[in-house]
Amino acid sequence: MKYAGLIWGALYRKPVRSALTLASLFIAFLLFGLLHSVSVAFSQGISFSGVDRLIVAPKYSIIDDIPLSYSRQIKSVDGVELIAHQSWFGGTYQDNKQFFPRWPVPPKEFMEVYPELMMPDEQREAFINTRTGAIIGKDLAESYGLKVGDKIPLIADIWVNKDNGPWIFDLVGIFEAGDDSISIDQMFMNYAFFDEYRQDSQGGVGTFVIRISDPDRTAAIAAEIDAMFANSADETKTTTEKAYNQMFANQIGDIAFIMTGILSAVFFTILLLTGNTMSQAIRERIPELAILKTIGFTNISVLFIVLAESLLIALVGCIPGLVIAHLLIPGLAGAAPFFEAVEITPTIYLQGIGLALLLGILVGLPPALRAMRLNIVDALGEHAT
Repeated sequence: MKYAGLIWGALYRKPVRSALTLASLFIAFLLFGLLHSVSVAFSQGISFSGVDRLIVAPKYSIIDDIPLSYSRQIKSVDGVELIAHQSWFGGTYQDNKQFFPRWPVPPKEFMEVYPELMMPDEQREAFINTRTGAIIGKDLAESYGLKVGDKIPLIADIWVNKDNGPWIFDLVGIFEAGDDSISIDQMFMNYAFFDEYRQDSQGGVGTFVIRISDPDRTAAIAAEIDAMFANSADETKTTTEKAYNQMFANQIGDIAFIMTGILSAVFFTILLLTGNTMSQAIRERIPELAILKTIGFTNISVLFIVLAESLLIALVGCIPGLVIAHLLIPGLAGAAPFFEAVEITPTIYLQGIGLALLLGILVGLPPALRAMRLNIVDALGEHAT
């Protein structure tokens, strides 16, 4: 601690350069917190422990349908308590920029499986009993100025209706979520109307959502469901909601690999830039370091001062970056449902701090060694000339 003044003084020697270096490290660790959290969420294995809600999806592609008739067989599995289904609707509202997920569902069963959907009882009943009914999240209603009683027109891009025109839904409810298990930036419409009015693929659904009575039997129940439809024309893959969201996102690409590649490029660039900055700073301070040795500072003390300066810069850039990333993470869950599993864990914090320390050592050690080996007479003589 007795060298703290010297270390802080070195940072203030060139405040603009120090600020720019800290800003680059801040951005690097902000990206590390965000991207590494996404990478971890999409690369970790499937865990069935303590899960009471499962997704039964097509085995080979998310664009395939599953026969609605499968619901009777799934209900017969011991431990299946409730079952609903949902399908991806797509479509365009107002223009292509107005995107939010839209799902045809069986209203009564879906709200039983997802009791987190909260709305007044009269709106709940209206959704159940209105064939053209739809509900949306409170945030969406506020964003688009929608209220109960409005009509919501959607232009089809996947599901063309029998009139080859827009789909018109009656907004009968606005819901909130009791917890974070379901995103409120979504729209749900009555499946019966959707299935009757579309031109083709009647009787098919995108996925089944089931709630089970015993979370300790999730793996066994999932295996039994998939075994029932093995070698059929429409095989299934039963997973947790979290794993299904990962699979959905992985249709875009290998998320973990993409995130790792971006992080590697960012940190390689930061390493070069920061290393060059530290080397330049040491070159400018050669006379000062020589004077420190003249007044009694040992070689090890000078080594420690330079290395501590590098570590301090790395940590001051790292910690705020990780904290801000933590604050931004909830926005990812709102952007897309498959980001709900993303979070900055204590392990990611520790990895970030460890990476900052490693970066500080790699960047600071070469100039620190140069400062330690500095010859007083040569340094002062070079400065005098």
